[in-house]
Amino acid sequence: MSDLKQRFDEAVNFVQSGEGDFKPDNNLKLEFYALYKQATEGDVKGKKPGLTDFVGRAKYSAWEGKKGMSADQAMEQYIAKLDQYR
Repeated sequence: MSDLKQRFDEAVNFVQSGEGDFKPDNNLKLEFYALYKQATEGDVKGKKPGLTDFVGRAKYSAWEGKKGMSADQAMEQYIAKLDQYR
């Protein structure tokens, strides 16, 4: 496993576990979500959720905003974003 992938996995575990005083707001959660999806699945796929699916639509739009970003770039940004708040 590469060093970047290992650091990314550790950052994801930290964010998902909710350890310590780290309590991201909804905008930051969306940013982490979009970067995670881009790093693990690549560009957004499927249809954009309907207007009444507010959460699904917000997630889709956030991920869509990362279109074209490489997996390595997404991992690096995820780690850097978390480092800003630790």
